[in-house]
Amino acid sequence: MTGGAAIGLPPIRHNDYSPLVPPGLGEWEPSLPVSVVIPAHGGQHRLDLTLAALAAQTYPDHLMEVIVVDDGSEPPLRLPEIAPLDTRIVPAAPGGWGIAHAFNSGAALAGGRVLQRLDADMIVCREHIEALARWHHLAEHVVAIGAKKFVEEPALTPAEVHEAVREGAPGSLFDLSRAINSSTEQTIARTDGLRSSRNPYHVCTGPTISMRAETFHAVGGFDPAVPRGEDTELAYRLAQHGVVFIPDMAAGAVHLGLPAQRRDRQRAVRVVAPYLAHRVPLRRDLRKDRGRRWLVPYAEVVLHVGEATEEQARRAVGAALEGSVTDVVVTLVAPWSRLPEGRRPVLGDPAFELRLMHEHFAHDERVRLADEVSPTPAPIPFRYTGPVSAPLGRDSLERMIAAVQADRSGLLVVDLSGDGTATLERTEALGRARLLGADDVVTSIKATHGVRHGTRAEFWPSQRPSPDRPAARKPEPAAGPARRKPGPVPAEPRSLLARLRSAVRAD
Repeated sequence: MTGGAAIGLPPIRHNDYSPLVPPGLGEWEPSLPVSVVIPAHGGQHRLDLTLAALAAQTYPDHLMEVIVVDDGSEPPLRLPEIAPLDTRIVPAAPGGWGIAHAFNSGAALAGGRVLQRLDADMIVCREHIEALARWHHLAEHVVAIGAKKFVEEPALTPAEVHEAVREGAPGSLFDLSRAINSSTEQTIARTDGLRSSRNPYHVCTGPTISMRAETFHAVGGFDPAVPRGEDTELAYRLAQHGVVFIPDMAAGAVHLGLPAQRRDRQRAVRVVAPYLAHRVPLRRDLRKDRGRRWLVPYAEVVLHVGEATEEQARRAVGAALEGSVTDVVVTLVAPWSRLPEGRRPVLGDPAFELRLMHEHFAHDERVRLADEVSPTPAPIPFRYTGPVSAPLGRDSLERMIAAVQADRSGLLVVDLSGDGTATLERTEALGRARLLGADDVVTSIKATHGVRHGTRAEFWPSQRPSPDRPAARKPEPAAGPARRKPGPVPAEPRSLLARLRSAVRAD
């Protein structure tokens, strides 16, 4: 298999990375250079301990560089006596601040094929870098996640840390019986090491993750506009890119100091919420305000204009924007860039319909005009594509998303009879196919996420009131002299909508 999967291995289904079997620690020969990037603001003593632990790693010295990015420390950070051979301290790039900006600054200077993020207050076990790096030797589309515990910081010297880590006994430095386990480890255990997790990116809340450098740069790196929760936001974009998340508990570490949630949990949660609400559409619990416009929509609706009239396009766009899923963006695909400019016959314009459509939608921020469909809608998690001749019903998009959320399929194909077909793509499945270099995207998605088929009747129901919301208008009276009771609503739509609301909150 090409494009990043280990040769000869079957495709990874969802996040079940079981086909990848890593070598035992100390039983293999690494070849990939690793760049450990450490954002740091103050805390010289803790940094000294972190570097002392890194100096005792089992990963070969000639394949590891350490870049400490000084994010405006006063006084500036200095390089301690005990540190890995190839360690340097660099200032963060001008014009920004914070962890995300500092890491991006270091990543831009890194020469390794693998980027390892590490906080400046971590003491890692001697196999930490090796344990995570071994996964990147198996597949390119992997994000590896280390383990961590939180402890009250004891009085330690760099020499003590270096000796204990080198001897394989970092636990001798702490009273681990009083350590606080990371909350993410409960999720990892509950979901069979994330193999069965619906949203494995949730556990990337931490100070130790690694990935191929090209993967990091392909998604745009960290968002420097996010001061907290930047790791979760990056992990969400990585998920849409199609990566596989692999936690490795052999990559143990101790975090010096208690988690921020212990100090002020309410404030720590509140400060993250608005940033993730705008950037992580799958966090439906953060988007409870109806009618809002969000930075990253929940779904893109793609409509190919073709020979449609202006009135048909307006009806289809209106149906998409007025449906039960409100945070959508519509992309109208037509040769907009080829519309002639300059003097033209206004009434006899050969592109009369297209010109009117352009003027109707060019100034609506919810509508995009594109000559062709982008390879991926990322970071938008879903993309609907359908004919203008079959406008979405009020619940159609919600029902389609509910269907793919229920069975985690990557593609839904709906037969619209005389109007052709409509599709709903899951962006992460499309991203996985692209990462694998698939020539046949549908076949790849079928192997990694599954393809579902449906009929018009399932997703374009009759205009009776939805079973999950009050009627928008009175139902039409029954024919005949006596009013008949309405027939039963099919159980499947109700089940799908109910399952959607629980599925989006699942791990």
